[in-house]
Amino acid sequence: MAKAPTGITGLDEITGGGLPRGSATLIEGQAGSGKTVLALQTLVNGARQLQEPGIFVAFEESTPRIIANAGRFGWNLPALQRKKLFFLDAQPRSDLIQSGGFDLGGMLAALEHKVRELGARRIVFDAVDIVLALLRDPLAERREMYRLHEWLQTHGLTALITSKLDSQGMAQTPLSFMQFMVDCSLILRHDVVQGVSQRNLRVVKYRGSAFAENESPFLIGGDGLEVAGPRKLSWTAAAVTTERVSSGVARLDTMLGGGYYRGASVLITGFPGTAKSTLSGAFAAAACRRGEPTLFVSFDSDAQEVVRNLASVGIRLGGHVKRGRLRLVSARTATGSAEIHLMRIKQIARELRARCVVIDPVSALSKAGNEGTAHSVAERLIDWSKAEGITLVCTSLLDEAGPQIEGTPLQISTIADTWIHLNYQVHAGERNRGLSIIKSRGTAHSNQVRELILSDAGVTLADAYTAGGEVLMGTLRWEKERAARAARLETETLADQKQAALLAEEAELRARIGRLQQELTGKRAQRQAQARTTAEHAAEGNKGRARLHELRGVDKQ
Repeated sequence: MAKAPTGITGLDEITGGGLPRGSATLIEGQAGSGKTVLALQTLVNGARQLQEPGIFVAFEESTPRIIANAGRFGWNLPALQRKKLFFLDAQPRSDLIQSGGFDLGGMLAALEHKVRELGARRIVFDAVDIVLALLRDPLAERREMYRLHEWLQTHGLTALITSKLDSQGMAQTPLSFMQFMVDCSLILRHDVVQGVSQRNLRVVKYRGSAFAENESPFLIGGDGLEVAGPRKLSWTAAAVTTERVSSGVARLDTMLGGGYYRGASVLITGFPGTAKSTLSGAFAAAACRRGEPTLFVSFDSDAQEVVRNLASVGIRLGGHVKRGRLRLVSARTATGSAEIHLMRIKQIARELRARCVVIDPVSALSKAGNEGTAHSVAERLIDWSKAEGITLVCTSLLDEAGPQIEGTPLQISTIADTWIHLNYQVHAGERNRGLSIIKSRGTAHSNQVRELILSDAGVTLADAYTAGGEVLMGTLRWEKERAARAARLETETLADQKQAALLAEEAELRARIGRLQQELTGKRAQRQAQARTTAEHAAEGNKGRARLHELRGVDKQ
């Protein structure tokens, strides 16, 4: 089936390219659900983007009122009216007194002339239930709707027909047969769940085409209606990379083997006050220093409070905000559904061309009114960031009275690439922050629990310190380290004293050895002198005897 693009973000994805070209689409919804906006926006986009002139037939509001209401969307309807758009006021007068029957033949004849004159390709019949209610006969209603349907097919017009539903989602007039007559049918819903406004769109049928069957949330923003597209099961647009980006804390980068992967999803969980926002702020500051546009969405604090609070621990974001590298957005979950917040985050990220996004905390999306959709929103947030190659850091608040870290409020810990957990180590009447890496896909990482230290000089991690198989932090660690230093000093002192005593004994022995060596040398000298004396005496004796013999005149013997 040939399709006519609506130009509405998300809707063309849901319908696989747009609404059926040359056929009728029924749009039903409660009051204020956005039926007129959707129909008029499709007409405007066709005229502006595809050069397809259109006609808007209004059965409920006047042309000036429609143009005034659409003025905030920036569509510039007066300029389009000159050549590409025609508005027909067909609403019944309030003082109308009906006598006899009527049909749509006259109006269709006038429209046929305008279609030829304008070269119209698209047409909208807004609030057709208003005029059909005047017929007061189900058979007449059916007859006129078939007349309208045949006229549209004859002229090959792409048509949008809007009709009201009551608060229970039922048609206010017996128009159920229209669902079977048209080729495509949409239902818009606008509900309030626990005080939170939620808008949803569902394609009920689409002959000859596949479409996304589940409800899709939408919002009416500054540019008109914007629909959340269907969730994609693959990230073909995202390239897998081994590039690392800094977490903003050097020692955490070391624990992670070099930092986060580019385009990864990072989850930081912890109890209140464990410095989740501080770690996410450190990441944002590091990204800005690399020159990467970064979006920081806070559901807890005002933007200026975020700047002030992080400055107290040496994280300066104010300069990055002024230079346009960082966009700080404050939001409150009560201002819209989780789906609406996701769409706004994606819109701002596109405008900023963000490379890094921080959501603090993402668990805020699961508050009242969003319990049933928050998990799906969080999954789509991660899917979208991967498809766009955006490095995503989300914090999640854990209930200190609830279960421990095996699960998170949104149950997204299983699909996050890196999971960092912060908790308190309570000893001796004080709390100290501990950091551990639960998982980090694709990289070796530390299994140690490190103490997270915050000061006006910045954020860092202390080396793991254990005693008796227990990790010590804070003053207990300080006291244990002091005791260890004292014991080590005492041991070193005793060792020095022993060394000195040994050196003294060695010196004494060396002295004694010197004295003995001298005594030995003297003895040797005496022995040698005695030997010389004895030899000399023997020689003298021999000489004397020889002389004596000589004097006596006797022979030598």
